[in-house]
Amino acid sequence: MLQSWTSAQVRAAEEPLLAAGVPLMQHAAFALAGVVARVLRERRGRVVGGQVVLLVGPGNNGGDALHAGAFLRRRGVDVVALALAPRVHDEGRAALLAAGGRVHEVTDAVDGAARAGRADVLVDGILGIGTRDGGLTGLAGALVAALAGGAVEGDARGDGSRGGVVGLGAHGADRPAVVAVDTPSGIGVDDGTVSGPVLPADVTVTFGGAKPGLLIPPAAHLVGRLEVIDLDLPLPDHHPAVVRLADRDAAALWPVPTRSAHKYSRGVVGVVAGARRYPGAAVLATSAAVLAGVGMVRYLGDVADLVVARWPEVVTGPGRVQAWVFGPGVSPDDAAQRRRIEHAFEGVLQRGEPAVVDAGALELLPPTVPTHVVLTPHAGELARLLTDRGHRLTRADVEREPLRWTRLAHEMTGATVLLKGHVTLVVGAGGAVYAQADAPPWLATAGAGDVLAGLMGAMLAGRADDVLDDPTLTAAVAAAAALVHGRAAHTANPDGPVTARGVALALPETIRTLLASA
Repeated sequence: MLQSWTSAQVRAAEEPLLAAGVPLMQHAAFALAGVVARVLRERRGRVVGGQVVLLVGPGNNGGDALHAGAFLRRRGVDVVALALAPRVHDEGRAALLAAGGRVHEVTDAVDGAARAGRADVLVDGILGIGTRDGGLTGLAGALVAALAGGAVEGDARGDGSRGGVVGLGAHGADRPAVVAVDTPSGIGVDDGTVSGPVLPADVTVTFGGAKPGLLIPPAAHLVGRLEVIDLDLPLPDHHPAVVRLADRDAAALWPVPTRSAHKYSRGVVGVVAGARRYPGAAVLATSAAVLAGVGMVRYLGDVADLVVARWPEVVTGPGRVQAWVFGPGVSPDDAAQRRRIEHAFEGVLQRGEPAVVDAGALELLPPTVPTHVVLTPHAGELARLLTDRGHRLTRADVEREPLRWTRLAHEMTGATVLLKGHVTLVVGAGGAVYAQADAPPWLATAGAGDVLAGLMGAMLAGRADDVLDDPTLTAAVAAAAALVHGRAAHTANPDGPVTARGVALALPETIRTLLASA
């Protein structure tokens, strides 16, 4: 499990150690230097003779970078610090100069970008957890924009003149590797927003504990490989800001049957999905539920013949249900399926049955629901849901601030909300936030959401009593379903194209491997 803490929590944890004289910066810098040396070795085959450029801002991140540069210089690395502020960390500057490194005060962003572009490794130590709203501005913002290929010379100079495009992209495979210190400079450290230029990192070395913005999109896409350096900070052992589950956590959440189990104790999931126009959604959702190992799948809808032809173990028609899946493949003009969903919602509200509400069922959601109801919108559907409830939003608005709007949807509806995407966000009771990045880009394919809905419904059915007893558990179960869904895509075809059907068929092997590795 990867936990993260806000900038305020990290600062509060650092204060007593700093007051006691613990050299946190030196510990962090030594670890940072080790990571940079490893990157040099990966790129060049050796450390000695490598060229490292430090992008240094005015704060402690700049100090970390300067002290790391001193360690690297003593290992035979050519180290140049580009100072992007009138004053940088005094002790760090002195340490680098004493080790034989150089410090260049940058006054022209284009010149700075040209110097930086010749490095083997760029170390981004401009800003850290002290980032202000608005991200990088001024000289630092212009230099980073130039390095990232987002500025022309005139823009970078800030004098209104025009010039040629400057950026790391021009170097192709020979561009410098970028190692970010604590966070890529300019991201929203606590919310993952990106409001200005950011230099995408190949590796981010974060200290003490992960920061929420490293796990949340859109900033999560700029982090690269994340390495967390343990500084023994006294961080709170409860209520982390954002959590990312690992395989072991998902395995612990999986409803594994005991020797005394029977089909009803293992859970019955009811699926209201598909229609003659969209029969595939019904087949995919029921496929995932069957293959996830639930005790029974009950299907309600107009394509029962197709579902049973594929899965003869599926029971059709009304009856006992312990959790529901509503909405895949249900269109606004499908009056029969909409009536079935509305009727099933009565069981959710009156008997406390957990439910997954997807696609066509989202617009049928009652004003408020219990937290054991999981909404599974993509960004466009979340924008419509919130617009219908008085907040005029577009898909782009949600994609810019996904955590903000997912939280609002949870607060307005009471439901646990899972926002689908390359990084899947889950917000639930008790302030729980999960950010899962388990899915390959190939999983962005038709029908994948239907498979996720069926899989999650099976998990909720197997743990129906537990999620009713513990409101915070629903979010964890939803995050675990997202993890398994992503793992199944890798199982179906590692590093290559997948189909939704292939992902569903890969579920038994994925779950077996997950449980065996726990």
